[in-house]
Amino acid sequence: MNEQVDFFIKFWGVRGSIATPGRDTVRYGGNTTCLEIRCGGQLIVIDAGTGARGLGMELAAEKPDRANVFLTHTHFDHVCGIPFFKPAYLADTAVHFWAGHLTDGRTLKEVICDMMIAPLFPVPIDVFSTSHFHDFECAKLIELAPGVTLNTCRLNHPNGACGYRVDRAGKSICVITDTEHRAGELDTTIADFVHDTDIMVYDATYTDEEYPQHVNWGHSTWQEALKLADAAGVKRVVLFHHDPHHDDAFMDRVAADAEAARPGTLVAMEGMVLHP
Repeated sequence: MNEQVDFFIKFWGVRGSIATPGRDTVRYGGNTTCLEIRCGGQLIVIDAGTGARGLGMELAAEKPDRANVFLTHTHFDHVCGIPFFKPAYLADTAVHFWAGHLTDGRTLKEVICDMMIAPLFPVPIDVFSTSHFHDFECAKLIELAPGVTLNTCRLNHPNGACGYRVDRAGKSICVITDTEHRAGELDTTIADFVHDTDIMVYDATYTDEEYPQHVNWGHSTWQEALKLADAAGVKRVVLFHHDPHHDDAFMDRVAADAEAARPGTLVAMEGMVLHP
């Protein structure tokens, strides 16, 4: 199979904090974060926000043998699609859930169980068919298949978060959300992690003008994304995790400004497919 065809990322949810359906967000999308990466025959899902429902419906028709769901963290906007992710209910699909941000002694399975419990949710996690839960420490390298690696990096976010980098045959995709930059300095940990990557999906929740009102909220800006990309030799930046207050018109302005500042920069839209 052509390597480019066999390595891509698709955006199923691009919004942060809370889903924002409606006519003012229809072009960029209102679903919360969910990304599909196909690489070397591996199915990798990054985050399971409300966008995971649409992806799950497509996968239920495909009936893959295995799906790996890697969570950046377990804030609700990134996990609320798990109960509606159809492959988790299929006997012939093994769904592996992974998380590397939990450092307080709780396991990922315990956290998801706490979400899927009365009176919050009527159906317990026991109804999942063939699901497995994996806890790991950030900075771990995971070999998903021969020649397909997934590296991890700790991010700067309340309660912790984990960034991901998928590499194959000299091509790579990085997902860096949710994270907050350090004012006035380059985050060298992340810069080293994304060095020379082909695609960097980055938390650009705010603009530089908005950021002072949101210090310590755990998010960054599109301007910081471009500074990081320039320093790290990133080939293409995709701005991601859109603030729920930013409608399509606002995102159009961000897209135009970002393109002018660093040609080739994209603003993530639901349904977008990119090849490294």
